[in-house]
Amino acid sequence: MADLFKEILPSILQTKEYALLTDQDEKSYSSFMVNRALSYHRDTVLYANEMNRYTALDNKLKYDFLINIVRASKRPYSKWYKKAQNSDLSAVKEYYGYSDAKAAEALKILTDDQITEIKKQVYKGD
Repeated sequence: MADLFKEILPSILQTKEYALLTDQDEKSYSSFMVNRALSYHRDTVLYANEMNRYTALDNKLKYDFLINIVRASKRPYSKWYKKAQNSDLSAVKEYYGYSDAKAAEALKILTDDQITEIKKQVYKGD
């Protein structure tokens, strides 16, 4: 089984050595993760978007397109974006049992004193 970050992505971005050799490699190919990784580079974001448009294609066809169209070069590592955790939002979610959307709405109407009191109630002594 081909590893995504050690074999598949480097074969598309740098080495151009074919990595999907078996059927199991083809099944392990995650087009979502490959497209996400490609979207962090300025010169490959449009190719990732093109593959997002054609989700019905086989994994092998998607891989063949990307390995043949993307130029081989050493690209700088870019950290994957993660949503920042809001301590107020997580405290309101835990206190009331709300979802993200409902907790965000509740934060709009809660005062700073109420949010401080809620944080005290849900504090676990980290």
